Amino acid sequence: MLPVERMERIKEILESEKNIKITDLSSTLGVSEMTIHRDLKPLIEDGYVFKTFGGVSLANPVEMNQKVNSGCVYCHRPVKEKLAYKLILQDQRIETACCAHCGLLRQQQLGNQVAQAMCYDFLCQTTISVPLAYYVMDTSLNIGCCQPQVLSFEWRDHAESFIKGFGGAIYTFNDITKVLHDKMTDSNGTCHT
Repeated sequence: MLPVERMERIKEILESEKNIKITDLSSTLGVSEMTIHRDLKPLIEDGYVFKTFGGVSLANPVEMNQKVNSGCVYCHRPVKEKLAYKLILQDQRIETACCAHCGLLRQQQLGNQVAQAMCYDFLCQTTISVPLAYYVMDTSLNIGCCQPQVLSFEWRDHAESFIKGFGGAIYTFNDITKVLHDKMTDSNGTCHT
């Protein structure tokens, strides 16, 4: 059996079994454990499977998507979890943006493909539904992410208190998408820090 055929057979076995020991794969395919390890290496690197004690398990689609797409889906910067904006698509894939700025722009690009979107409250770090959040722009506080900077808040009174100290303007979801789009159009559509 050629290495390509073996890899396809390994995928078939994992689709059926979900997890398997290296010794069992070696026995089933009639090759050494070292050969199985070599065959599994690209599958592990691609996030298709992950190592377990003495074997491998099939990664679920959400885990695979998160491993493959570890940078921002919009600007490709590293994602800081406290600022992350997550888009759950109709096909159950998850896209992660580094901040509300990139998440809002990506959500606008995807349109009806987005089933749900979540972000984090800037102050409390609680998860909030994107359409229900309040957004602050043009604040004097620089968090070191994409510009024009967009901060999300679960409660309007928290956003109002924040702008008393740091300035800015508060927007609802429907308003922020238009304002951000207009600002990005004026700046040639480039995310910058």
